[in-house]
Parts: sequence; C-alpha cells; structure tokens
Amino acid sequence: MIEFGHSTHVGLRREHNEDTYHADTDLGLWLVADGMGGHEHGEVASALARDTLIREVRNGTTLVQAIQLADEEIIRHSTRRSEALPMGTTIAALRLTSDTSYEIAWVGDSRIYLWDSGALRQISQDHSYVQELIDQGAITSEQARNHPHRNVVTQALGVTDPQSLRVESVRGDFKPGMQLLLCSDGLTEEVDDSAIAQILARNELSAQECVEHLILAALEGGGSDNVTVLLVRRT
Repeated sequence: MIEFGHSTHVGLRREHNEDTYHADTDLGLWLVADGMGGHEHGEVASALARDTLIREVRNGTTLVQAIQLADEEIIRHSTRRSEALPMGTTIAALRLTSDTSYEIAWVGDSRIYLWDSGALRQISQDHSYVQELIDQGAITSEQARNHPHRNVVTQALGVTDPQSLRVESVRGDFKPGMQLLLCSDGLTEEVDDSAIAQILARNELSAQECVEHLILAALEGGGSDNVTVLLVRRT
C-alpha cells in the first residue's frame, strides 16, 4: 500500500512561490519543480515542466524522455517571450513502475532521499557548483552548506542547452517500510539531513504529518526560500 503526504510554502522572505509539485497515485507520479528567473518566470517554467511530465508519462513516455521534452517546451516558450530574463526550473521526479519498484530522475538541486532500515540516504546527486567542488575534494559537505555559491546550479530545464542536458536516473526496489522524500532546496538549505532523518524516524506520524513537520522545521530555520516537500511511503 502507498501512503503519501505533500505541501508547499512560500517561505518567509519571498513574495511568490516559484515551486510547483504533483502527487498522483493513479499515474504513479510524484514531482517537485523549483522555478527560477523572477518576475513570475520561475512559476511559468516549473508549471510547464509539471504539465509536460504529466502529459508525457500519461502517454507512456519514459521519465527521462519526458524531462527532456519538458526542457524543450520551456525553451520554446521562453523564445516566444520578448523579455530577456532567463526562465528555468529544477526537476525531481519519482515514478512507481509497480508497488514494488521505483524510478527517479532529476535535473538541478531539488533532491530525492530514500529512507530504508532506519537510515536516510540522498539518492539523487545535486547538479550544483558546490557539488562539483565536493567531488573534486576542494570542500567538504559541511563547508558546502555555507558556501557563498551554494545556490548556483549547473543544470536546469530551460537554461541548459538540450544537447548538454544531463538527466540522471536511478531505479530501485520499493520495499515495505521504505520512504521516498522529494524536496526543493528550500528544505535542505535550512534543515540538515540528520534533522530530516529524525522526523522520518517518527513512526507515530502519518506521511502528511511528517511533511508538515519538515516544512515547519524549514521555516523555523529561517524560511529563506520557497519550500516544497513530498513523502511517499510503502506500508
């Protein structure tokens, strides 16, 4: 059986929520998109990504190809506008191919975590400047949390050339007791992995209650950005 919770919050310092998400057990699709560009451009980009993924997955397109098509759709939309401002979005998507298996795919720094056997593990890898520095051994994960360029993404739908776009994906078994968490960086900017794990470990909480606790933790941490959280459990 699948249980899920979902919510989004504008945060404490932003006027608009450029995040969007979708949660759909019938389609077996969950996604978080964190728009960027300002002046409502981010809201448009994240909504275009969401709508394209829903349409394409419903038509039988693979998750990776659906994300590639979303990138092309945002670029097409952007070139039709007269403003010079860029318009882009991250994407983190989960597809349950059956009750017992999953596929995730992502572009950017919205994250996907797996909770399994009492441990939390990030199964996506950020497409970000600080992640590249971590991979090179130039900084530690702790230093990345306070790095002045921690919000710089190296891949995003709508702003990365389609020939250079790197849509990454991972497949796995979705066993009873496992939880999959999708979130925008508004959560991980304010709440570290150990604090996220403490909330997911609370068996007395429903999936929706866990989501609400996570968003509250992000707001208590400063709420510097829009925050979106989806949690999918297999019971």
